Amino acid sequence: MQPVKTLAASLAIFAAMLAMPVLPAAAQDAAPAANSGDTAWMLTSTVIVLMMTIPGLALFYGGLVRKKNVLATLMQSFTACCLLTIVWMVIGYSLAFTDGGAVNPWVGGLSKMFLAGVEKGSISGTIPETVFMTFQMTFAIITPALICGAFADRMKFSALLWFLALWLIIVYAPVTHWVWGGGFLAGDGVLDFAGGTVVHINSGIAALVAALVLGKRIGYPIEAMVPHNLVLSVTGASMLWLGWFGFNAGSAVAANETAGMAMAVTQIAAAAAALAWMFAEWITHKKPSVLGIISGAVAGLVGITPAAGFVGFVGALWIGIACGVVCFWAATSLKRALGYDDSLDVFGIHGVGGIVGAILTGVFAAEAVGGTPGALEGNIGQIWTQIWGVIATVVWSGLATFVILKVIDLAIGVRVSRETEIEGLDLNLHGEVVP
Repeated sequence: MQPVKTLAASLAIFAAMLAMPVLPAAAQDAAPAANSGDTAWMLTSTVIVLMMTIPGLALFYGGLVRKKNVLATLMQSFTACCLLTIVWMVIGYSLAFTDGGAVNPWVGGLSKMFLAGVEKGSISGTIPETVFMTFQMTFAIITPALICGAFADRMKFSALLWFLALWLIIVYAPVTHWVWGGGFLAGDGVLDFAGGTVVHINSGIAALVAALVLGKRIGYPIEAMVPHNLVLSVTGASMLWLGWFGFNAGSAVAANETAGMAMAVTQIAAAAAALAWMFAEWITHKKPSVLGIISGAVAGLVGITPAAGFVGFVGALWIGIACGVVCFWAATSLKRALGYDDSLDVFGIHGVGGIVGAILTGVFAAEAVGGTPGALEGNIGQIWTQIWGVIATVVWSGLATFVILKVIDLAIGVRVSRETEIEGLDLNLHGEVVP
Protein backbone atom coordinates (compact mmCIF):
# COMPACT_ATOMS: atom_id res chain seq x y z
CA MET A 1 0.00 0.00 0.00
CA GLN A 2 2.93 2.40 0.66
CA PRO A 3 3.91 2.67 -3.05
CA VAL A 4 0.29 3.38 -3.95
CA LYS A 5 0.07 6.17 -1.35
CA THR A 6 3.36 7.65 -2.57
CA LEU A 7 2.16 7.59 -6.20
CA ALA A 8 -1.13 9.23 -5.22
CA ALA A 9 0.67 12.00 -3.30
CA SER A 10 3.01 12.64 -6.23
CA LEU A 11 0.08 12.90 -8.66
CA ALA A 12 -1.67 15.36 -6.34
CA ILE A 13 1.42 17.58 -6.16
CA PHE A 14 1.85 17.41 -9.95
CA ALA A 15 -1.81 18.37 -10.46
CA ALA A 16 -1.42 21.32 -8.12
CA MET A 17 1.65 22.52 -10.03
CA LEU A 18 -0.27 22.36 -13.31
CA ALA A 19 -3.05 24.44 -11.78
CA MET A 20 -0.64 27.25 -10.80
CA PRO A 21 -0.71 30.25 -13.16
CA VAL A 22 2.34 30.66 -15.35
CA LEU A 23 3.91 34.09 -14.77
CA PRO A 24 5.07 36.01 -17.80
CA ALA A 25 8.83 36.43 -18.20
CA ALA A 26 8.60 40.11 -17.29
CA ALA A 27 6.99 39.26 -13.95
CA GLN A 28 9.57 36.54 -13.23
CA ASP A 29 12.36 39.09 -13.82
CA ALA A 30 10.62 41.93 -11.98
CA ALA A 31 12.65 44.99 -11.13
CA PRO A 32 14.13 44.98 -7.61
CA ALA A 33 11.93 46.52 -4.95
CA ALA A 34 13.08 48.89 -2.23
CA ASN A 35 13.74 47.43 1.21
CA SER A 36 11.33 49.06 3.64
CA GLY A 37 13.73 48.94 6.59
CA ASP A 38 16.59 50.49 4.65
CA THR A 39 14.26 53.09 3.21
CA ALA A 40 12.92 54.06 6.61
CA TRP A 41 16.44 54.51 7.99
CA MET A 42 17.53 56.58 5.01
CA LEU A 43 14.45 58.80 5.23
CA THR A 44 15.35 59.41 8.87
CA SER A 45 19.01 60.03 8.06
CA THR A 46 18.09 62.53 5.37
CA VAL A 47 15.95 64.53 7.76
CA ILE A 48 18.57 64.72 10.50
CA VAL A 49 21.39 65.59 8.07
CA LEU A 50 19.27 68.46 6.78
CA MET A 51 18.83 69.49 10.42
CA MET A 52 22.60 69.87 10.61
CA THR A 53 22.38 72.94 8.36
CA ILE A 54 19.05 74.36 9.47
CA PRO A 55 18.97 74.98 12.32
CA GLY A 56 22.20 73.29 13.52
CA LEU A 57 24.93 75.10 11.59
CA ALA A 58 22.88 78.31 11.50
CA LEU A 59 22.72 78.41 15.32
CA PHE A 60 26.32 77.24 15.78
CA TYR A 61 27.69 79.97 13.52
CA GLY A 62 25.09 82.53 14.56
CA GLY A 63 26.14 82.38 18.17
CA LEU A 64 29.84 82.73 17.33
CA VAL A 65 29.65 86.04 15.46
CA ARG A 66 29.14 89.50 16.90
CA LYS A 67 25.58 90.60 17.54
CA LYS A 68 25.50 93.03 14.61
CA ASN A 69 26.01 90.12 12.18
CA VAL A 70 23.92 87.33 13.67
CA LEU A 71 20.95 87.64 11.30
CA ALA A 72 23.23 87.80 8.27
CA THR A 73 24.94 84.62 9.44
CA LEU A 74 21.64 82.82 9.97
CA MET A 75 20.54 84.05 6.55
CA GLN A 76 23.60 82.49 4.93
CA SER A 77 22.78 78.99 6.17
CA PHE A 78 19.08 79.26 5.38
CA THR A 79 19.71 80.67 1.91
CA ALA A 80 22.32 77.98 1.23
CA CYS A 81 19.68 75.36 1.98
CA CYS A 82 17.27 76.89 -0.52
CA LEU A 83 19.68 77.79 -3.32
CA LEU A 84 21.75 74.60 -3.25
CA THR A 85 18.63 72.43 -3.28
CA ILE A 86 17.76 73.86 -6.69
CA VAL A 87 21.33 73.72 -8.03
CA TRP A 88 21.58 70.07 -6.95
CA MET A 89 18.29 69.27 -8.67
CA VAL A 90 19.21 71.08 -11.89
CA ILE A 91 22.76 69.84 -12.41
CA GLY A 92 24.66 68.85 -9.25
CA TYR A 93 23.24 65.34 -8.84
CA SER A 94 23.88 64.53 -12.49
CA LEU A 95 27.50 65.72 -12.37
CA ALA A 96 28.17 63.74 -9.22
CA PHE A 97 26.38 60.45 -9.81
CA THR A 98 26.13 59.72 -13.51
CA ASP A 99 28.59 58.24 -15.97
CA GLY A 100 30.46 61.00 -17.73
CA GLY A 101 31.67 58.76 -20.53
CA ALA A 102 35.19 59.65 -21.61
CA VAL A 103 35.56 62.07 -18.69
CA ASN A 104 34.03 59.70 -16.19
CA PRO A 105 37.02 59.60 -13.79
CA TRP A 106 36.75 63.36 -13.34
CA VAL A 107 33.09 64.35 -13.50
CA GLY A 108 29.72 62.83 -14.32
CA GLY A 109 27.52 63.63 -17.28
CA LEU A 110 24.36 65.61 -17.89
CA SER A 111 21.92 62.74 -18.40
CA LYS A 112 20.08 63.44 -15.13
CA MET A 113 19.84 67.21 -15.35
CA PHE A 114 16.61 68.39 -13.72
CA LEU A 115 16.49 64.83 -12.30
CA ALA A 116 15.56 63.34 -15.66
CA GLY A 117 14.99 59.61 -15.25
CA VAL A 118 14.66 59.79 -11.47
CA GLU A 119 11.16 58.43 -11.13
CA LYS A 120 8.91 57.20 -8.35
CA GLY A 121 9.91 53.60 -9.04
CA SER A 122 13.63 54.23 -9.58
CA ILE A 123 15.79 52.16 -7.22
CA SER A 124 19.30 52.89 -5.99
CA GLY A 125 20.62 49.81 -4.23
CA THR A 126 17.87 48.90 -1.78
CA ILE A 127 16.21 52.31 -1.48
CA PRO A 128 14.25 54.58 -3.84
CA GLU A 129 16.55 56.78 -5.91
CA THR A 130 14.48 59.76 -4.79
CA VAL A 131 15.63 59.08 -1.23
CA PHE A 132 19.27 58.57 -2.26
CA MET A 133 19.21 61.78 -4.29
CA THR A 134 17.73 63.78 -1.41
CA PHE A 135 20.14 62.26 1.11
CA GLN A 136 23.06 63.32 -1.07
CA MET A 137 21.41 66.72 -1.51
CA THR A 138 21.72 67.35 2.23
CA PHE A 139 25.48 66.77 1.94
CA ALA A 140 25.63 69.17 -1.01
CA ILE A 141 23.83 71.76 1.10
CA ILE A 142 25.98 71.67 4.23
CA THR A 143 29.38 71.47 2.53
CA PRO A 144 29.34 74.92 0.87
CA ALA A 145 27.46 76.31 3.88
CA LEU A 146 30.38 75.33 6.11
CA ILE A 147 32.67 77.64 4.14
CA CYS A 148 30.59 80.66 5.16
CA GLY A 149 32.11 80.59 8.62
CA ALA A 150 35.51 81.56 7.22
CA PHE A 151 34.36 84.87 5.75
CA ALA A 152 31.73 85.70 8.37
CA ASP A 153 31.22 89.45 8.89
CA ARG A 154 32.51 90.61 5.50
CA MET A 155 31.11 89.06 2.28
CA LYS A 156 28.46 90.64 0.09
CA PHE A 157 25.21 88.70 0.01
CA SER A 158 25.03 88.85 -3.78
CA ALA A 159 28.58 87.51 -4.05
CA LEU A 160 27.67 84.75 -1.60
CA LEU A 161 24.86 83.52 -3.84
CA TRP A 162 27.13 83.28 -6.87
CA PHE A 163 29.88 81.65 -4.85
CA LEU A 164 27.65 78.95 -3.34
CA ALA A 165 26.15 77.95 -6.68
CA LEU A 166 29.39 77.96 -8.65
CA TRP A 167 31.31 76.15 -5.92
CA LEU A 168 28.80 73.31 -5.78
CA ILE A 169 28.96 72.85 -9.56
CA ILE A 170 32.70 73.30 -10.10
CA VAL A 171 34.20 71.94 -6.88
CA TYR A 172 31.79 69.84 -4.84
CA ALA A 173 30.12 67.80 -7.59
CA PRO A 174 33.39 66.68 -9.25
CA VAL A 175 35.03 65.69 -5.96
CA THR A 176 31.90 63.76 -5.02
CA HIS A 177 32.14 61.95 -8.35
CA TRP A 178 35.81 61.14 -7.72
CA VAL A 179 35.02 59.41 -4.43
CA TRP A 180 31.41 58.16 -4.54
CA GLY A 181 30.34 58.40 -8.17
CA GLY A 182 32.77 55.96 -9.75
CA GLY A 183 35.65 58.39 -10.24
CA PHE A 184 39.39 57.95 -10.04
CA LEU A 185 39.89 58.25 -6.27
CA ALA A 186 37.48 55.38 -5.65
CA GLY A 187 39.34 53.38 -8.28
CA ASP A 188 42.64 54.14 -6.57
CA GLY A 189 41.30 52.72 -3.30
CA VAL A 190 40.89 55.94 -1.29
CA LEU A 191 38.69 55.27 1.74
CA ASP A 192 36.12 57.95 2.55
CA PHE A 193 33.03 56.52 4.17
CA ALA A 194 30.99 59.67 4.76
CA GLY A 195 32.88 62.71 3.48
CA GLY A 196 36.32 63.33 4.97
CA THR A 197 37.60 64.44 1.57
CA VAL A 198 34.30 65.23 -0.14
CA VAL A 199 32.90 67.41 2.64
CA HIS A 200 35.48 68.45 5.21
CA ILE A 201 38.83 68.76 3.45
CA ASN A 202 36.99 70.20 0.47
CA SER A 203 35.19 72.88 2.49
CA GLY A 204 38.12 73.47 4.86
CA ILE A 205 40.60 74.28 2.11
CA ALA A 206 38.02 76.45 0.35
CA ALA A 207 37.49 78.27 3.64
CA LEU A 208 41.20 79.01 4.00
CA VAL A 209 41.39 80.31 0.44
CA ALA A 210 38.29 82.45 0.96
CA ALA A 211 39.69 83.94 4.16
CA LEU A 212 42.91 84.85 2.34
CA VAL A 213 41.16 86.31 -0.73
CA LEU A 214 38.74 88.45 1.29
CA GLY A 215 41.37 89.55 3.78
CA LYS A 216 41.11 90.17 7.50
CA ARG A 217 38.14 91.70 9.24
CA ILE A 218 38.51 95.35 10.19
CA GLY A 219 40.20 95.44 13.59
CA TYR A 220 41.47 91.84 13.49
CA PRO A 221 43.42 90.69 15.49
CA ILE A 222 43.64 93.74 17.76
CA GLU A 223 39.91 94.06 18.41
CA ALA A 224 38.31 91.32 20.49
CA MET A 225 35.73 89.53 18.34
CA VAL A 226 34.10 87.33 20.92
CA PRO A 227 30.96 85.23 20.36
CA HIS A 228 27.82 87.15 21.20
CA ASN A 229 25.75 84.16 22.40
CA LEU A 230 27.37 80.82 23.23
CA VAL A 231 23.99 79.38 24.23
CA LEU A 232 23.03 79.46 20.55
CA SER A 233 26.33 77.84 19.62
CA VAL A 234 25.98 75.03 22.16
CA THR A 235 22.47 74.37 20.87
CA GLY A 236 23.72 74.33 17.30
CA ALA A 237 26.68 72.09 18.13
CA SER A 238 24.35 69.64 19.88
CA MET A 239 22.16 69.49 16.77
CA LEU A 240 25.25 68.94 14.63
CA TRP A 241 26.29 66.03 16.86
CA LEU A 242 22.84 64.48 16.63
CA GLY A 243 22.64 65.00 12.88
CA TRP A 244 26.07 63.45 12.40
CA PHE A 245 24.59 60.03 13.09
CA GLY A 246 22.59 60.47 9.91
CA PHE A 247 25.72 61.76 8.20
CA ASN A 248 27.92 58.79 9.15
CA ALA A 249 25.60 55.91 9.93
CA GLY A 250 23.36 56.98 7.07
CA SER A 251 26.28 56.61 4.67
CA ALA A 252 25.90 52.85 5.00
CA VAL A 253 22.77 53.46 2.87
CA ALA A 254 21.12 50.57 4.72
CA ALA A 255 19.85 49.66 8.16
CA ASN A 256 22.55 47.11 8.86
CA GLU A 257 25.55 46.25 11.01
CA THR A 258 27.76 48.76 9.15
CA ALA A 259 25.40 51.57 10.12
CA GLY A 260 25.45 50.37 13.72
CA MET A 261 29.25 50.35 13.80
CA ALA A 262 29.43 53.78 12.19
CA MET A 263 27.06 55.15 14.81
CA ALA A 264 29.09 53.73 17.70
CA VAL A 265 32.49 54.98 16.51
CA THR A 266 31.01 58.39 15.73
CA GLN A 267 29.91 58.81 19.34
CA ILE A 268 33.25 57.61 20.71
CA ALA A 269 35.36 59.88 18.51
CA ALA A 270 33.25 62.97 19.21
CA ALA A 271 33.43 62.47 22.97
CA ALA A 272 37.17 61.75 22.91
CA ALA A 273 37.93 64.84 20.81
CA ALA A 274 35.79 67.10 23.00
CA LEU A 275 37.68 65.97 26.09
CA ALA A 276 41.06 66.17 24.34
CA TRP A 277 40.43 69.77 23.24
CA MET A 278 39.11 70.64 26.70
CA PHE A 279 42.18 69.30 28.50
CA ALA A 280 44.57 70.81 25.95
CA GLU A 281 42.95 74.20 26.48
CA TRP A 282 42.88 73.71 30.26
CA ILE A 283 46.60 73.01 30.30
CA THR A 284 47.45 75.83 27.89
CA HIS A 285 45.08 78.60 28.99
CA LYS A 286 44.34 77.43 32.55
CA LYS A 287 40.58 77.30 31.98
CA PRO A 288 38.36 74.90 29.98
CA SER A 289 35.89 76.90 27.90
CA VAL A 290 32.44 76.11 26.56
CA LEU A 291 33.58 77.22 23.11
CA GLY A 292 36.50 74.82 23.38
CA ILE A 293 34.56 71.70 24.26
CA ILE A 294 31.95 72.21 21.52
CA SER A 295 34.69 72.93 18.98
CA GLY A 296 36.45 69.77 20.07
CA ALA A 297 33.31 67.70 19.62
CA VAL A 298 32.88 69.00 16.07
CA ALA A 299 36.56 68.28 15.36
CA GLY A 300 36.08 64.67 16.46
CA LEU A 301 32.96 64.31 14.33
CA VAL A 302 34.91 65.64 11.35
CA GLY A 303 37.81 63.27 11.95
CA ILE A 304 35.73 60.11 12.22
CA THR A 305 33.69 60.92 9.12
CA PRO A 306 36.02 59.25 6.57
CA ALA A 307 36.74 56.38 8.94
CA ALA A 308 33.27 55.60 10.28
CA GLY A 309 32.69 52.46 8.20
CA PHE A 310 36.26 51.21 8.33
CA VAL A 311 37.62 51.42 11.91
CA GLY A 312 36.83 49.81 15.23
CA PHE A 313 36.29 51.27 18.66
CA VAL A 314 39.94 51.77 19.65
CA GLY A 315 40.72 53.35 16.30
CA ALA A 316 37.85 55.77 16.79
CA LEU A 317 39.17 56.66 20.24
CA TRP A 318 42.62 57.54 18.91
CA ILE A 319 41.23 59.43 15.93
CA GLY A 320 39.10 61.50 18.31
CA ILE A 321 42.02 62.27 20.63
CA ALA A 322 44.28 63.21 17.72
CA CYS A 323 41.68 65.50 16.15
CA GLY A 324 40.93 67.22 19.44
CA VAL A 325 44.57 68.06 20.10
CA VAL A 326 45.65 68.86 16.53
CA CYS A 327 42.59 70.99 15.74
CA PHE A 328 43.05 72.93 18.99
CA TRP A 329 46.61 73.67 17.89
CA ALA A 330 45.48 74.63 14.37
CA ALA A 331 42.68 76.94 15.56
CA THR A 332 44.95 78.73 18.01
CA SER A 333 48.72 78.47 17.46
CA LEU A 334 48.80 77.79 13.70
CA LYS A 335 46.21 80.46 12.94
CA ARG A 336 48.07 83.00 15.03
CA ALA A 337 51.45 82.10 13.52
CA LEU A 338 50.27 82.37 9.91
CA GLY A 339 48.09 85.42 10.53
CA TYR A 340 45.05 84.49 8.41
CA ASP A 341 41.56 85.49 9.56
CA ASP A 342 39.36 82.39 9.33
CA SER A 343 36.52 83.93 11.34
CA LEU A 344 34.99 80.75 12.80
CA ASP A 345 37.93 78.34 12.33
CA VAL A 346 36.50 76.37 9.45
CA PHE A 347 39.96 75.45 8.18
CA GLY A 348 41.29 74.69 11.65
CA ILE A 349 38.45 72.28 12.41
CA HIS A 350 37.12 70.96 9.10
CA GLY A 351 40.22 71.24 6.95
CA VAL A 352 42.77 70.05 9.48
CA GLY A 353 40.37 67.60 11.14
CA GLY A 354 39.44 66.15 7.76
CA ILE A 355 43.10 65.67 6.81
CA VAL A 356 43.97 64.04 10.14
CA GLY A 357 40.93 61.76 9.95
CA ALA A 358 41.58 60.78 6.33
CA ILE A 359 45.20 59.82 6.99
CA LEU A 360 44.44 58.00 10.24
CA THR A 361 41.77 56.02 8.40
CA GLY A 362 44.70 54.47 6.55
CA VAL A 363 46.30 53.61 9.87
CA PHE A 364 43.34 52.20 11.81
CA ALA A 365 41.22 50.65 9.04
CA ALA A 366 40.22 47.13 10.11
CA GLU A 367 39.49 44.44 7.55
CA ALA A 368 36.90 42.89 9.86
CA VAL A 369 34.97 46.18 9.91
CA GLY A 370 35.16 47.59 6.40
CA GLY A 371 36.89 44.94 4.33
CA THR A 372 40.14 46.88 3.92
CA PRO A 373 43.10 46.51 6.29
CA GLY A 374 45.11 49.54 7.38
CA ALA A 375 48.71 50.04 8.35
CA LEU A 376 48.28 48.36 11.74
CA GLU A 377 47.16 45.20 9.93
CA GLY A 378 50.12 45.26 7.55
CA ASN A 379 48.72 47.39 4.71
CA ILE A 380 51.06 50.36 5.07
CA GLY A 381 50.35 51.43 1.50
CA GLN A 382 46.83 52.49 2.54
CA ILE A 383 48.35 55.52 4.27
CA TRP A 384 49.86 56.71 1.00
CA THR A 385 46.60 56.05 -0.79
CA GLN A 386 44.83 58.25 1.75
CA ILE A 387 47.46 60.97 1.37
CA TRP A 388 46.92 60.88 -2.40
CA GLY A 389 43.21 61.49 -1.84
CA VAL A 390 44.03 64.42 0.45
CA ILE A 391 46.42 65.98 -2.05
CA ALA A 392 44.01 65.68 -4.98
CA THR A 393 41.20 67.31 -2.98
CA VAL A 394 43.40 70.09 -1.57
CA VAL A 395 44.79 71.03 -4.97
CA TRP A 396 41.46 71.09 -6.82
CA SER A 397 39.48 72.77 -4.05
CA GLY A 398 42.16 75.39 -3.45
CA LEU A 399 42.75 76.33 -7.08
CA ALA A 400 39.10 76.23 -8.16
CA THR A 401 37.93 78.23 -5.13
CA PHE A 402 40.56 80.89 -5.78
CA VAL A 403 39.49 81.27 -9.42
CA ILE A 404 35.77 81.38 -8.54
CA LEU A 405 36.29 84.12 -5.95
CA LYS A 406 38.53 86.17 -8.22
CA VAL A 407 36.03 86.03 -11.08
CA ILE A 408 33.17 87.07 -8.77
CA ASP A 409 35.32 89.86 -7.35
CA LEU A 410 36.05 91.20 -10.82
CA ALA A 411 32.38 91.02 -11.78
CA ILE A 412 30.55 92.40 -8.73
CA GLY A 413 33.02 92.51 -5.85
CA VAL A 414 33.08 90.07 -2.95
CA ARG A 415 33.54 92.25 0.12
CA VAL A 416 31.17 94.74 1.71
CA SER A 417 32.18 98.37 2.13
CA ARG A 418 34.12 99.49 5.17
CA GLU A 419 31.10 101.38 6.49
CA THR A 420 28.83 98.34 6.11
CA GLU A 421 31.31 96.10 7.89
CA ILE A 422 31.74 98.49 10.79
CA GLU A 423 28.02 99.14 11.25
CA GLY A 424 27.05 95.50 10.73
CA LEU A 425 25.70 93.29 7.99
CA ASP A 426 22.30 92.77 9.59
CA LEU A 427 21.15 96.36 9.17
CA ASN A 428 22.95 97.17 5.92
CA LEU A 429 22.37 93.96 3.95
CA HIS A 430 19.01 92.84 5.31
CA GLY A 431 17.46 95.86 6.99
CA GLU A 432 16.95 94.02 10.28
CA VAL A 433 18.61 93.89 13.68
CA VAL A 434 18.40 91.79 16.80
CA PRO A 435 17.04 94.04 19.57
